[in-house]
Amino acid sequence: MKLLANENFPYKSIFYLKSKGYDVLSIGMDNPSIKDSEIMQIAIAEERTILTFDRDYGELIFRHNYKPQKGVIYLRLDSYSPEEPGYLIEDLLTNKEVDLFRALTVLDKNGLRQRKY
Repeated sequence: MKLLANENFPYKSIFYLKSKGYDVLSIGMDNPSIKDSEIMQIAIAEERTILTFDRDYGELIFRHNYKPQKGVIYLRLDSYSPEEPGYLIEDLLTNKEVDLFRALTVLDKNGLRQRKY
């Protein structure tokens, strides 16, 4: 699976996911300070799932018509260790019941919800 970690996604979680065999492109390491719309364009062009803590992605999808096929995972966590988002993403990606295709997936400590587009 190809992932695109937004600038706010912890490096320790990125390294964890890479160690598990995921193809992770890190905006913070590779393209710091680019606009969210540019991140969307990369995700669409490279067919990557976006990992973010930024709620603006819902607006980009539903108001500005960006439609990344592989979806967006928005993490809503108040506090977490640097590795915890990586563990949560791994659990989500190995869950056969969850379909990320063309969906905004909101993940928090209580579970997840999705809105297809």
